[in-house]
Amino acid sequence: MITLERFSMGIGDRFGQEGEAQLAAFVRALAAGVEIIPVWNKSNREHTLIGTDPASVRAEADAATGALGWKRPYRVDADHIGLKTVDRFLAASDFFTIDVADFIGQPVSEDAVRAFVARHQHLLGGPFGLTSQMLERAARKYLLAVQEAAQIYRYLEKTKGTGQFIAEVSMDETDTPQTPPELLVILAALAEAGVQAQTIAPKFSGRFNKGVDYVGDLAQFEREFADDLAVVAFAVREFGLPANLKLSIHSGSDKFSLYPIVHRQLRRTGAGVHVKTAGTTWLEEVAGLARAGGEALRLAKEMYAAMYARREELAQPYRTVIEIDPKQLPDPATVNHWTSDQFVAALRHDPKNPRFNPHFRQLVHVGFKVAAERGREFRDALTAHRALIAEWVTDNLYRNHIAPLFLGANGV
Repeated sequence: MITLERFSMGIGDRFGQEGEAQLAAFVRALAAGVEIIPVWNKSNREHTLIGTDPASVRAEADAATGALGWKRPYRVDADHIGLKTVDRFLAASDFFTIDVADFIGQPVSEDAVRAFVARHQHLLGGPFGLTSQMLERAARKYLLAVQEAAQIYRYLEKTKGTGQFIAEVSMDETDTPQTPPELLVILAALAEAGVQAQTIAPKFSGRFNKGVDYVGDLAQFEREFADDLAVVAFAVREFGLPANLKLSIHSGSDKFSLYPIVHRQLRRTGAGVHVKTAGTTWLEEVAGLARAGGEALRLAKEMYAAMYARREELAQPYRTVIEIDPKQLPDPATVNHWTSDQFVAALRHDPKNPRFNPHFRQLVHVGFKVAAERGREFRDALTAHRALIAEWVTDNLYRNHIAPLFLGANGV
């Protein structure tokens, strides 16, 4: 049976050029005493926008691990798949993020709700204060999503083989966070449906915007995260879910204010975690081009001008995970006169730098389609400045993400 180790991190690489640079951060972590499993992830949406295919992600992961002599496990994640999109990922992937957020709150039969509530009366009260009203409300809201997850899971069992894949259930890309009691009901329903999920990705309170820090009440997040860890541990004991079941934090890159909290709670409980950091590597590529100057800086400026002109189109697929104020975006004519230092300062996530612009960064984060449309010109620029970009990719993943999350060290 394929199992996911205690600590793992999703590392998206939009253009498939940074696999070795990303893995170098995990090699550094291993040397520092902590094993973190790299999981290269890419969604169908990203493949469609860029024009790649799942086989390219497997090829990148295999090549990177071979080049660096990585002997520990590594995975390839079919990110945010559903029944309509899973088939193209079957051959290349051994990790499947089953995204059922669109089914949350959709109508489910009242008979199914009543029957589920009747079967789960033993959950009332208990350590999480679940009431009969909360149980019924959660069943009505999440049962259809669980049924969809179960359908996809059974299809994966049929096509990949039982125990031959890692399943994550994702409910994060929705408007309303799940409370710990709701998570309890969700896990009970998944277990009853036979979904042996190894990670669960709830939507937490606060804002997890792409590529920038958490926005919300830190004390509330810590209470909620601690309670969710307790729910997961309870579900493993009581529902027969996999012993390695753990929380997954989506849009987890650059959440600098949360990393000390997550680290503290993991140490307290001995729990594991999966953290997805997809877009932060692409942002380091753009920053690296800007730092290189000359034609590379010109290319970065031209791409931003196109992103600015198409900001509504580019932002639409990510509406639940970005907050961009158009009034805070610099005009392309202004950016065209920026130096390398000015562009890099606005883009790279340094909260201490007064020139950092989170609105600029979020737009570039979701604007990777523009780079894909530049085709060979963009890829050639990455190759020409490989050493600089690779150094920044590795440093960003290790110093800003891995070290504070898993080692308790200070990042940015």
